[in-house]
Amino acid sequence: MRSLFAYVLLALTALPPGSSDLALVNGKIYPSPNGAVITNGTVLIHNGQITAVGPTAKIKPPRTATIINCEGKVITAGFWNSHVHFIEPEWRDSMNALDTRLEEHMQTMLTRWGFTTVFDLGSFADNTNALRARVDGGGVAGPRIFSVLAPLYPKNGIPVYLPREFDIPQADSPAVASAMAEQDLSLGADGIKVFAGAIVKGGVLPMDPAIIRAAVQVAHAAGKPVFAHPSNHAGTDNALAGGVDVLAHTIPMEDGFTADELARMKARHVALIPTISLFADEERKFGGTPADAIAVAKKSVTQLKSYFDLGGTILFGTDVGYTALYDTTSEYQYMSQAGMTYRDILASLTTNPATFFKTPHTGRVEKGLDGDLTVLNADPAADPKNFAQVAFTIRGGKIIYGLVK
Repeated sequence: MRSLFAYVLLALTALPPGSSDLALVNGKIYPSPNGAVITNGTVLIHNGQITAVGPTAKIKPPRTATIINCEGKVITAGFWNSHVHFIEPEWRDSMNALDTRLEEHMQTMLTRWGFTTVFDLGSFADNTNALRARVDGGGVAGPRIFSVLAPLYPKNGIPVYLPREFDIPQADSPAVASAMAEQDLSLGADGIKVFAGAIVKGGVLPMDPAIIRAAVQVAHAAGKPVFAHPSNHAGTDNALAGGVDVLAHTIPMEDGFTADELARMKARHVALIPTISLFADEERKFGGTPADAIAVAKKSVTQLKSYFDLGGTILFGTDVGYTALYDTTSEYQYMSQAGMTYRDILASLTTNPATFFKTPHTGRVEKGLDGDLTVLNADPAADPKNFAQVAFTIRGGKIIYGLVK
């Protein structure tokens, strides 16, 4: 029996040689989270760019186009995962690994779940730069990869869950933090990440706000965002005092964000990546009971709800690559429990990151934008879990996951 990966490779190689046109016909289209739904629509892509969107009756695909019949399916803009890592064994030696090895794990981890763009929040610069060069060069079918490359840790603040064999530099002063941030940017980083609250043996070690601020100043001078791993109140407060742009997690070590924290997050337009499924999975991984997993998820759901209800920006992210919980179903369930409708969740996957990370050529199904699309087998309006029922993932008009029949 052929593996799913083999079928996908067959689909990719079966496309008409030289064809630069793709037509998705007869699908239900969500052009944007708040836009009018097209119940039976067609999307045309030429040379990687959307050239037409509208009712199927009014759009005729060119004769050279590869046709995907999307009857019974839903078409959205390509999904973002704003918190991933490329540190698993499958990514090692990305400069020399076989295309097939990298592509197979790319599907397992990302494209199988509809992701056309991801933000790597901590990995090894040489390896990740080699991986994204191979993706961008077309050798490996995968999403657009943004990366912070190497994060900044406080002095003696290497997290307990990282391998001890790595010699990891630490930011023990503002000057060192500035130099580390400048080095990351010189190596091609698209943002900076600080461990504002590093989980170490015995508790959480916060990073000095002055050190965070130094890294933020370097990043902002280059027009790049800064992510923070908060862990608890001290980490959250120091991250906000330092001027970060994104909290990469909720803080289920605490009962909830304080009213002051929420107000400062909102006033400073800080985005939140909940990663709720991560915490429940960590409880299971480290011997917690099912009740422990439920309790930690409940705290995270409550924290997400508190910021979402305030009108805060929510970005979808799972910390996949650190966690091996590739299936995104539970994250959508948790977000729904926090009061987010399917339109709100779709925004966290599409328009929110496109706006927040200043990539206006993505995030909507609209003429003139990139041909990045996610096609679902079922409608998330009926059940948010259907966001995980991916039929096709399309980046720049090329199918990077899915089988054309």
